[in-house]
Amino acid sequence: MAPKKRKADEEAEPAKSPAESTRMVTRASEAAARRQTRSSTQGGHGKRVKPVPRKPAVAARKKSKKKEEEAKSEEGDEAEAEEANMKTIVIERCTQCNSFKTRADQVRASLEGLPGIRVTINPVKPRRGCFEIREEGGETFISLLDMKRPFKPLKDLNMQEVIDNIIQKIQ
Repeated sequence: MAPKKRKADEEAEPAKSPAESTRMVTRASEAAARRQTRSSTQGGHGKRVKPVPRKPAVAARKKSKKKEEEAKSEEGDEAEAEEANMKTIVIERCTQCNSFKTRADQVRASLEGLPGIRVTINPVKPRRGCFEIREEGGETFISLLDMKRPFKPLKDLNMQEVIDNIIQKIQ
């Protein structure tokens, strides 16, 4: 069906923008136009201007930086001395089964009580079916590799004996 012809007085009205003329007006859009929101009632339409923080005086900053550097160097010297005396024990455990986790936690709890020993579990991605306890960059205390389910060698271990052997070898 062809569109109706325009009357002469309608042509005199200026044409609306295409966005206004094609937009449907619904009850929901009318309600949204009337609705007041927090962002519309504030002057910035939801945009907040953050206050600019004041910078401390240059001399005060330099003094505080010097103090911080001195404190860090003192702490660093103490920490380096402690780390040189500390032995790191690495426990590599497979993440496949919970039995690896329980045994690794047992060993960690027993060894962390000793002075001068730090224990890390899985510092890098572990191998599959692996349970290994070693000193970082040194001796391997126990190594069970490429175990298949049901992890019989791991479950047959007497963990208290293993822990005692590790403590004897460390000291």
